[in-house]
Amino acid sequence: MANMKPIDWIAIVLLIAGGINWGLIGLFNYNLVETLLGNLSKWIYILVGAAGVYSIFSLSKINK
Repeated sequence: MANMKPIDWIAIVLLIAGGINWGLIGLFNYNLVETLLGNLSKWIYILVGAAGVYSIFSLSKINK
């Protein structure tokens, strides 16, 4: 973990935030990202998706 690049940390933070938001939507039908960021929520979802794709490729490099 100590050798992680800043982009790795950004991806982790985005994935955690996305996971928490999906949990809130599933449990309480409450979208925290939309509440906090309004019209920017679409871009946040795009960034969370990109972080997920990045993490898939990052993990595949680690496993080799």
